[in-house]
Amino acid sequence: MIYVFCRGLLRLIFAVLYRLESIGKDNVPDNGGVLLCANHISMMDPITVGIKLKRQVKYMAKAELFEIPVFGPLLHQLGAFPVKRGGFSRDSIRMAIKILQQGEMMGIFPEGTRNSTSGTAKKGAASFALRSKATVIPVAILGEYKLFRKMKVVYGVPVDLSEFMDETASGDQLEAVTEVIMSRIHEMQKTGQPTTH
Repeated sequence: MIYVFCRGLLRLIFAVLYRLESIGKDNVPDNGGVLLCANHISMMDPITVGIKLKRQVKYMAKAELFEIPVFGPLLHQLGAFPVKRGGFSRDSIRMAIKILQQGEMMGIFPEGTRNSTSGTAKKGAASFALRSKATVIPVAILGEYKLFRKMKVVYGVPVDLSEFMDETASGDQLEAVTEVIMSRIHEMQKTGQPTTH
């Protein structure tokens, strides 16, 4: 109930402040494990990715945030779970894979840091996708979070990773999967439309 209430409130706020438009929501499956992989430009990105969707989106969040009175328990209610600073812990990895295997939806930002210009992305999303066999949806966030300027969130068609599923998830394998996912995100950043392949 808390999630539904907050989502409704944030939909209204973002509609007014950022004129947020969503494109391609029909590409997101109504059931089954789904991994939303998005570019990362602001701390508000988790809200932007999730509020237009019918299903709850779960995220990793810094462990320190869960220690804040009132705010920490609220994060749990909103579907977040802790990850230690400096990388994924075994517990957080197991939790992420469990969430996806249970048929829930999770959001992740493969670039790791906001406004990354290095062109590189971390391999966590690829690992989660291969190990859970969840549907991977590329997501592009377009805009600058400036008041009353239009923003878009674009959901692409599922990324076909079938050619990678039967192989061992080696470093090279994870890098290849990451590249496929990021190329779809970058394509949508350029066109402003869902991927079609």
